[in-house]
Order: sequence, then C-alpha cells, then structure tokens
Amino acid sequence: MRIYVLGSLNMDLVINTNKIPDNGETITGSGFIANPGGKGANQAVAASKLGANVDMIGCVGKEFGLDLRDSLIENNVGTKYLKRILSVSSGIAVITVIDGDNRIILDSGANALCNYDHIDAAFETAVKGDILITQLEIDPEVVEYAIKKAKRINMVTILNPAPAKKLSNDVFKYCDYFIPNQSECLYYSNIFPEDESSSLFCARYFKDLGVKNVLITLGEKGSFYYSDKEKISMKALKSNVVDTTAAGDAFIGAFAFMISNNKSIEEAMKFASAAASITVSRKGAQIALPYKNEVQELLKG
Repeated sequence: MRIYVLGSLNMDLVINTNKIPDNGETITGSGFIANPGGKGANQAVAASKLGANVDMIGCVGKEFGLDLRDSLIENNVGTKYLKRILSVSSGIAVITVIDGDNRIILDSGANALCNYDHIDAAFETAVKGDILITQLEIDPEVVEYAIKKAKRINMVTILNPAPAKKLSNDVFKYCDYFIPNQSECLYYSNIFPEDESSSLFCARYFKDLGVKNVLITLGEKGSFYYSDKEKISMKALKSNVVDTTAAGDAFIGAFAFMISNNKSIEEAMKFASAAASITVSRKGAQIALPYKNEVQELLKG
C-alpha cells in the first residue's frame, strides 16, 4: 500500500521573538532557521519517517527547489511526481514564533501551478486501497479533482482542509477522512469545538455533508473522532512546547501511517497524538518530525 501526498512544498523562514512588532516598528528576534516545510511535504515526510511508502505530488520553483526536493529524498519520499518550474520561486513561508505559537505568511510560488495533469500522471500507478492525503495550500479545484479521481480508483481519501478555503458542497461525500482543526471547523460550520459535546455537534455537521469519518484536532485538548459506528475522544499527551509549526502535519502523517497498516482508529489517534507531542517539543518542521521508534518509546513511557 502506498500513500500519495498532494500538496505544498515551502521553504520555511523561521524566527523567534517575544512580541509582534507594531506598525513601523523594528524588533529583534533570535534563533533564525531556514528549513523545508509546507503542509504537503511535511505530511509526506511525517508518514515516511514512520515507515510508510510515500510519493509526493507537487511543484517547486527555481529558488529553493532543489533543497526542497533533496529533503524529500533524504527522508525516503518518492519524488518522480514532483515538478520543478523555473519561471517562479518555490513556495515560501515566513514564520514568527512567539512563546511556542506561530504566525505564518505564505507566498504560494510554484505551489499555485500544480494542475490536473500532475494528478493524472501520478494516479497511473495508484491502485485500490492506496491512500491520498491532501490539503488546501494548493488550488482547491485541483484538490477536489484529485479527491474525486482517487475515489474512482477506490483509494482512501484524507482531506486536511488547511488553510480553510471555500470548497464545493459535493466534494465532502468523496472524503473518507475529513481532518480539520478548531479554526477550520469554525470556518466551515460556524461551530468552534472545545469539548466532546461541541465536537460531536460539529462532526455531525460534516457527516450531514457526506463525510464518512470526521476527525477533529483540538490542540492541547486532544482530538475527537466520529463515524456511523463510533465516537472517540482522545486526550493530548503533555509536552514541553517549543514550536507548534508542524504539529498538525505530524498528526495527519502518523494517522495515515497507522490506518495504512490496518490499525484501529483508536490506536491511530493515540499514535498520532504522540507524534504531534514529540514534534511540538522541537524547533522546525520536517526536522522536528519523529521516527517510529521515538513515538513507540513515548507511548511505552
């Protein structure tokens, strides 16, 4: 079984500071790093570092393109469906970290040029039971095309609607797993889930749209799963929070890895929570994502 990840690749430019500057103000930061990121690439690397067979579908540009590709290769992610477009820059994320929380400004760059042809080429090798993970840092129309095409092949589809953007109402019924966070839930449903009761109310909203399985991430409060068969509340593991940049990506990559190995939803959620807990205790994106043995050791403890 393979996991195909369709999405963004960005070079993350990260700096720490203790406040947001006022208009016209210059302040001093520290700990600057430039490291490969992007929700798509992060999720691909997250699953691969845990042991999954992963192919990345996406675009990079002239600036940082080879760095982003090489990071995937170093982490055993397949790159034959990665296109380099020399007329634009790769995607860029300028990230300011304040007390462990991040604020991000994106320039899509080459990510905006990912198109239907890239999907068609990648899915020539896909088979029933393979998994598609995708997000919304690329054109939502391309994402919707990929999800619908994946279901025609009988693939398992995972949509992480981040950052939240308008979607066609009919795409939800093609989502096997819909994995939003609290702010994304608010965007689509006008419900901000904070506990099991509000999470259930929100999950039912997405079920009514046609989603098969809803998995809501609740930050430090954990996660909540709902389907026709069961509902599960999972507490987050406590962690020394350093940088939350790739926490959600770690969770999704780990969850996909577990279901690709036929683990139960509860096992997958617990494993994903541990992967996210390790990630937020480290600085950076892909470099912060854990290996399988690290997650297993945390769960044993």
